[in-house]
This record gives sequence, structure tokens and C-alpha cells, in this order.
Amino acid sequence: MKKLTYSQQVVLIEESLKAGIPLEELLEKDGLSYDSLVYSDNAVADNYSFPQFVSIEKRQKKQNGVPCVSFFSGAGGLDIGFRYAGYDNIIDVEVNELFCNTLRENGAKKVIGPPYFKGDIQDYEAIISQLEESGIRRGFAGVFHGGPPCQSFSIAANQRFSKDGEKFKRTGFHHEKYGNLLFCYIKIIVHFLPEVFLIENVDGLLTIDGGEQVKNACTILQSAGYNVTAPVIVNAADYGVPQKRFRTIITGSRIGFVNMPIPIAHYIPAGSVLCQPIVDDDSHVVRNHKAESIKRYMVLAFGQRDKLGRVDRINPTLPSKTIIAGGSSGGGRSHLHPFVPRTMTVRECAKLQSFPDNYVFTGSMARRFTQVGNAVPPILGYEMASAIYSSIYS
Repeated sequence: MKKLTYSQQVVLIEESLKAGIPLEELLEKDGLSYDSLVYSDNAVADNYSFPQFVSIEKRQKKQNGVPCVSFFSGAGGLDIGFRYAGYDNIIDVEVNELFCNTLRENGAKKVIGPPYFKGDIQDYEAIISQLEESGIRRGFAGVFHGGPPCQSFSIAANQRFSKDGEKFKRTGFHHEKYGNLLFCYIKIIVHFLPEVFLIENVDGLLTIDGGEQVKNACTILQSAGYNVTAPVIVNAADYGVPQKRFRTIITGSRIGFVNMPIPIAHYIPAGSVLCQPIVDDDSHVVRNHKAESIKRYMVLAFGQRDKLGRVDRINPTLPSKTIIAGGSSGGGRSHLHPFVPRTMTVRECAKLQSFPDNYVFTGSMARRFTQVGNAVPPILGYEMASAIYSSIYS
């Protein structure tokens, strides 16, 4: 890809601003693209030596045959992790039709969700009935895993608002739509009594209501005969994901004790995946930025935020900041690429989330960002699944 010099770029942007010509038109006229742009510091990937990133496709895969059922499956992050760890994902339960389409497009065996089922775990009795019709029985010899929607517990979703302000929405378990889903999931677990369960959520889950509701949830599961691990906050970067992402993990088993995976010694920086080439991919679509935006972006240093757009330039020598999902009716916003002054594409965000390069996301580009940002990093899922197997089944 032909690159502009910084001085050439300044002239091109000023021309766009003065003449009112979209920047992409001026770039195309000269046989250039947004990837021809540079930052003022002229940082390029070739000037760095990044440690090797071991993608999930290259991780050890065992066919252990342990079946599992996925709840709140989303775009399939936990599913991928469990599959590469050797498990047999037999059923996904998901309420969002777009996410269901993505799951089916990537070979999910059975999806309880739109357009054939509601997939709404708030109606847990209907979900129980549909699972029983699919052959799931009490004392299920396998794993239930899932992460109830986290908007009501999320700090990131509300960081723009003061906790004392009327727009602050971190309502936790009192949220009419999302707050009770954890307990609906627990009711399904208690009904079927799988050998092992995994609950995944944002780190804010532990502080809502002073931790009382999480304590109540663990008590219910213990009363059902589970050895429940103390809820723990993990950083995905500790397990080889090139992204800082803090999640709450709760596991339990009726037939043993689940030990947490051992963190890696050194973080994998974002540059380890963002310097890799991307083949033709319909999720690798660069947004057409206005010249005003590029003018602000191109002078940012590593880790610095563009306050107007509220996007950060990724530091390639560190794990990425958390990939953001966005709201339920709109797509997420991506961070800025470390070496090109533009926002990252869906595929680049998916690489930071550790999705396989061949994984397909369906829907509009905005909704693909939502799917990627909402997902559990597959490598984090892989490490949790591997820890469950070594603790319980090996």
C-alpha cells in the first residue's frame, strides 16, 4: 500500500476542507486509500518487534466429547473457546435473531432462538421445555455455560454519566429487562443439574447491591449440590488475549472442584495481531472518515484519546483497551488503529477479541461491531474450558 508523507497528507486534508470535497474522493483520485494515511509520529509496524500471538486456531485441540449447552450465546465467543478445547457444543440458546444467524452461519448444531423459537431466557419455563424436547435431561453429563446480558451491571456503558445524575443507568438487578436474567439462568441450571456450570459477566456484577445478589446466587447453587468457586474477576490479557477486558467468572461442579487457569507470564500486545495481513474479508471495511476527523486523529500519540469522537489510539506495545459493543439499537465504536489514523474495522476488532480469522459475522457493519464487542474473547473461553476439563474430566 502506497503511503503519503505527513506533509503531503496535511496538504490533502486542507484541500478537502477548503474545497468541500470528501477525503475519500481525493484519495481515490490519486490511487490511495485511508490506509495510505500516517500519524505525525510516522510510527510503522516494521519498527517494532512483537512477540508471537498464538491464535486459537493454533491452540491444542482435544476431542474430549464432553457435551455442553450454551446460553446467551451471542456471536459465539464462548462456543468457539469450548469447541477448540474439545467440547461438543450441542445447543445454543439466544434471543437475538441476528446473533442466531451468525451462529447458524458458523455451523451451530441447534439454535433455540429466532425465527423458530423466542430464545428468551426470561421465559425460563419455555426454555426448559424446549431443552427437554431436544433431549436434555436432569443430571446432564456435561457443561452449561453462558453470560447473561451485562448492560445493567456495566461500568463502561455508563461512564459518561455521574453516578448522582438522572441519566446514570447502572441499575443492576433492578433493571426490568436484564436484571433478573442471571437468576433465570440459575433456575435452568438447578432444574437440569449439569455436572458443571460457568457464569460469565462484567466485573461490575460483584459490586451491584453491595454484592448481596451475587452472594444469594451462589447460595442457591450451593444448596443445589454444587461446589461453587468464589466469584473472581479475571483480565482476558492474563490468558493470552491481546486486549484488556475484565470479566467476572463463577464456576461450579457437582462432581469435583474447578480450578482457575494459570495466567501467562507476559501480555500479548495489540501490535502482535494488528501487524498481521488481512485477506479479502467483507468484515474488513474501512469507514470513510471526514477530513476534520483525520486532522484530529493524526496528531494523537499512542494511548491518547480524541475527546470529540471519544476514541483512543491503540498503543501497539500493550494489550488493546476493551473493545466496546455499543447500545442495543446501534453499533459499537472501535478504537483507532495504532499505525493508520482511522478507526479499526470489524475484522481488526475481532482479531483483538481473538476470533478465528475465518469466523463470519452477519448483518450490517454496525451490528457486526455490536456482536464483536459483546462477545467473550474465544481464547478466554478456551482457557476456562480447558481448566474445567483438567479439573473435572481428565
